[in-house]
Amino acid sequence: MKTKVLKPLSILLWFCALLWIAPTRAEAPVILVLGDSLSAGYGIPLERGWVSLLQNRLAERGFPHRVVNASISGDTTDGGLSRLPAALSRERPAIVVLELGANDGMRGQSPASIHDNLARLIELAQQAGARVLLAEMRIPPNYGPSYAQKFQGMFGELAQRYAIPLIPFLL
Repeated sequence: MKTKVLKPLSILLWFCALLWIAPTRAEAPVILVLGDSLSAGYGIPLERGWVSLLQNRLAERGFPHRVVNASISGDTTDGGLSRLPAALSRERPAIVVLELGANDGMRGQSPASIHDNLARLIELAQQAGARVLLAEMRIPPNYGPSYAQKFQGMFGELAQRYAIPLIPFLL
């Protein structure tokens, strides 16, 4: 089975449309973004980051969603695992966008460990009733082609295993 790869904002808007058509909550549906510096907007004005741009685009198109950015620059999948349960409880998101793993890879953490952490993050979000979108990460070839290939391959494998959309690498 081939993993479907879509443009980042279009996939998020598609999910929002589905939720808007059949809302299950009285309040605005929440999109929780759990990521690292790419989502936190490190080095750029907050309003120019992709998460803020997503919120603006949703509002422009009449979607009632509220985007919550729970991203921290430098975060890892371990950090995400420690923070996600509280964020799920607090925000009760309809959608969770997972954009983690790059910092793990940059630190040379084993691909198996990163994979297991991402799998657990997906499972936690799904158990909380959220739809999950996984953002693909890439790393420079510092640790060799074998490591880079294992690292990049895990995102498609996880998307296929959990039947979730894969957002192509943001950069």
